[in-house]
Amino acid sequence: MSLITGTFRSLRTRNFRVWSAGAIVSNIGTWMQRTAQDWLVLTQLTHKNAAAVGVVMALQFGPHLLMLPWTGFVADHMDRRKLMIITQGLMGVQALSLGLLTVFGVVQLWEVYVFAFLFGCTSAFDAPARQVFVNDLVHEKDVPNAVGLNSTSFNAGRMIGPAAAGL
Repeated sequence: MSLITGTFRSLRTRNFRVWSAGAIVSNIGTWMQRTAQDWLVLTQLTHKNAAAVGVVMALQFGPHLLMLPWTGFVADHMDRRKLMIITQGLMGVQALSLGLLTVFGVVQLWEVYVFAFLFGCTSAFDAPARQVFVNDLVHEKDVPNAVGLNSTSFNAGRMIGPAAAGL
């Protein structure tokens, strides 16, 4: 059995191939941003204040937990493609805005807190839509394989993104 008919069979579907390529880039970029944002708070905006980093991390990840019933409902009842276009666009604007503030040396801690919270809220809506969207891209028989590859992409981003941010 070849890799295409086995391990990577869902990649036979063009839309899933395109999705997978974009997802790995997005996952790596998201984890690079999260790591760089925490590093910015730890080394540039505070005097190695771990509590401030904890606040940023809580603001990044807390909305997922708190808003889960609503974000799941929205992912189930809204056009997932349109929802992801909106959320990905918002996350891109947020990343660009924080990046520009940082590059120009005018970023302040409270601004990082606001961006972390906004990013957390936006990604809370993006995540359930993204996870379910995979089902819409492949034939029913390939769904388990596509979900597995999507999960691998997410976890690869979690490994590669922070390492790349460190460089």
